[in-house]
This record gives sequence, C-alpha cells and structure tokens, in this order.
Amino acid sequence: MNKNILITGGLGFIGSNFIEYYLEKYPDHSIFNLDKLTYAGELSNLKHIKNNSRYKWVKGDICDKNLVNSLFDEYNFSHIIHFAAESHVDNSIDSPDQFINTNVIGTFNLIDVARQYWMKAPFELKKGCETNRFHYISTDEVYGSLGKEGLFTEDTPYAPNSPYSASKASSDFLVRSYFHTYGMNVITTNCSNNYGPKQHDEKLIPTIIRKAINNEEIPIYGDGKNVRDWLYVLDHCKGIDLAFQNGKSGETYNIGGKNERDNFYIANKICSVLDVLKPQEKPYKDLITFVKDRPGHDFRYAIDATKIETELGWLASENFETGILKTVHWYLNKYSN
Repeated sequence: MNKNILITGGLGFIGSNFIEYYLEKYPDHSIFNLDKLTYAGELSNLKHIKNNSRYKWVKGDICDKNLVNSLFDEYNFSHIIHFAAESHVDNSIDSPDQFINTNVIGTFNLIDVARQYWMKAPFELKKGCETNRFHYISTDEVYGSLGKEGLFTEDTPYAPNSPYSASKASSDFLVRSYFHTYGMNVITTNCSNNYGPKQHDEKLIPTIIRKAINNEEIPIYGDGKNVRDWLYVLDHCKGIDLAFQNGKSGETYNIGGKNERDNFYIANKICSVLDVLKPQEKPYKDLITFVKDRPGHDFRYAIDATKIETELGWLASENFETGILKTVHWYLNKYSN
C-alpha cells in the first residue's frame, strides 16, 4: 500500500541523508519534504532525487499551522518523521527566540494537526489511521552533561544546559504527552553527534576540514577536551528507520556510535588524514588554535545504545576512523568543485 510520509527539515544534514536512504529502500512510499530552506538547508543536498516522482519539496515553515493543515488536506499523510529544528548551539545563545518558535511551537503544530486528522477522540483512532505514526528526532543534549564516566540511557533524567537543548527537551515532553494523554502512536529517537556528508559548514568537522585546506587557523574551543560520541549519519538513518518501522509506541530509543572522541583528537585525526590525501609543506595540525570556550559548554556526551541494539537489532557499521575517512573524501570533493 502506498504511504504518504511527511518529513520536515529534509533539506538539512540528517534529513537529506535519510530521504535518499528511505526512497531507495521503500519503492512504494512517497515523501513530502516540508522545509523552509534556512541557512541550515541546502537544495543541492537532494539534487539527485529532485525529479523523482515519489518526492516533493514544499517550501514552508512548520510554525505555519494553516500550511500544515492544508498539506494534510491535500496529501492525507499517514506518517510524520520530524527532523526540522534549529540546532546550532552557538546560535541559540545569541537568538534563543528562534529556537523556541521552531523547536517547540513548530513541533506542537505538527503533532496537534496530526492528532486532529488521525484521531476521533483520545485513544480512538479514525478508520484507516490505525498504524499512523509520529516520529520525533531529538538529541542526547537533553540529558545535560556527563562527567568522565557513565552513559546516557533512555532513563537518564533530563538536564538541558543551553537554550537549544532546553527547546528540544520541551518538544520531547510534548511528544510524550500526546502518547499518554491522547494515545497517539508516537516514537522518539535521541542521537549523539552526527557527522558525514552534507553537514552544514558551520559544524565542527566541516569547519576543521575547510579551514585546513584553506590554510587558515583551525579554531578549537577551550582546551579541546570536550568529548562527544560520534555517529556516522548513515548509521543514524538506519537506526531511525528501524525505530520508525518496528519501535514500540510511546518509547524512546537512544542511537549512539560508541565512538567517544574529544575535539582535540578529532582535529588531529582530520589533519593526519589530510596530510596523506592533500599534503602540503607543513603538517595541518600546526593550524590548530584554541579559542575562548562558549558559555555553558557541556563537557561530555555519550550514549548507551543497548536498547535499540537488543530490541530492534541496530548496529553501527562505521567506527570513527572509517567514517571520518569517508567524510574527509566527501568534503574534499565538495570544496574542490
């Protein structure tokens, strides 16, 4: 049976990777991509499928409830996979209002419109909507910061430390409430730091690559000891798909790469890869420079992905060393064109 799936934020980094992956895997599904094309989106991210008859991009804002309603009227979506978000932490420090509007109000609009279209009353679905699902893509940053030990699990108390993570935590709770109050078929996945092709140039790994090949200083916050658990974007897409298809309604699944690396290691690793792929007179690591740390910079994130591994059979294919090699190759190609 053909399914019309609404994906929000599909011109962004993770969303665009997911759409390409999903369209190839499910030839009887159609995807409608609602994206307002902010600085974080890029039309070229999906240039390979722009003529695909099962794909349609709609330029618009998830905060526009009338638009979301009209799209439901026209396309009768059976599922929503909600990626759209303001996600650059530094920007949330300067302009927190944008994060509240998009991440909280936008998520509310989407899930509330879906509820009205799919449900007659609390815990009573309309005929034909029995399997309809709302999947929310969240982040490990809602859990706050870890010390040198321990991992985030699905039961870790929320402790967001930035306007960005606070807005995502708010949305997590909204989605949870629609399951408990209305009986909606919802699912949430919280991921660790993604990397790979199509990531926005502002993010850490593309910045290191871009600055290095331009022979500019590579800025690293603080002392470079902040640790993240790095997840290759295609591994994340596979995890999202598994949770979307087979996850238990109302549940949260953490998706993490088991690849903890600090920022200084990452910069040095990328520099050593570039020394081989694009050598110059001096080693690239000489460009690394430390800059003032950002306010409220969490020390460490790391995810325990046991639940999605044991219950749904997910397993990351890439470790950081294999994934970063593919990533550097992709960006070298991008920046050389």
